[in-house]
Amino acid sequence: MLKLLALVSLLPAGSMMVSAHTVYARQYDTAPTTDAGGDDHAFQAPGPSDARGPCPGLNTLANHGYLPRDGKNITIPIVLQAVLDGFNVGPDVVTLAAKGALMAAETPDFFNLTEIALHETFEHDISLSREDFNVDPNNDNIHFNETVFTTLANSNPGVDYYNATSAGRVQKERQDIQNGVNAQLINNVKDFKIRTRESGLYLAVMGNVTAGVATKAPKNFVQILFREERLPIAEGWKKNDMLITVDVLDPIEVEIERFSEWQPSGVQPNPWIRLGPEGVIDPLTANRI
Repeated sequence: MLKLLALVSLLPAGSMMVSAHTVYARQYDTAPTTDAGGDDHAFQAPGPSDARGPCPGLNTLANHGYLPRDGKNITIPIVLQAVLDGFNVGPDVVTLAAKGALMAAETPDFFNLTEIALHETFEHDISLSREDFNVDPNNDNIHFNETVFTTLANSNPGVDYYNATSAGRVQKERQDIQNGVNAQLINNVKDFKIRTRESGLYLAVMGNVTAGVATKAPKNFVQILFREERLPIAEGWKKNDMLITVDVLDPIEVEIERFSEWQPSGVQPNPWIRLGPEGVIDPLTANRI
């Protein structure tokens, strides 16, 4: 999630062309047939030849077989069905982002999870769990980074849950940290909206979203999702009965934004998107999205 699902937040309300209640025909051989926790979706850690990327949500879906377990040859219908079956996240949250993933791919109709790490397509600086591309000495924006994640992990002290208030404060703290260490930081409104959608999703998917803006996500559930890229079923998690749509996420994200106290910073203040693997950061075309 998180990164792939978040790109849709850039669209104005009402601009999606897919109903949140559309049911998609399953279009791949390993399509899920049982709820989370069934034998078809037992957790399996990825092997050395499996593709994984910067998004803990999508990696989790692959580790449970909602996405292809090798993380490869993923199409838009596969993504839509996987997030619905695994997280009960609706297509209005996902469709644009799934299309955006293809811009990072070498092929026009499918992608693998590693390809979506292409810097500044929808992958971005100031992640909750990955180091910035230009800060990590190996440009590693794919693998989980415990030092980065500590900000989220240690937030909201004194209680056993995260909420929209704490999520916003984490975003603010992460921005303050990266402002000080990344001389090539990109922190524009596009990236901020994506980050806010990611925060809203970990709260909504891991918490009881029927509480709306007061949604609380148990800390151990969220930490397992990020650190292990596993659904915390054994710890008591189950997916929401309520479909998670843009309308459900909006009030949570408004609260997150309020406590983020976001200000643009870095080398590229204008929102833009990289249009393919060969794309470069070009300030002259920064207004093209």
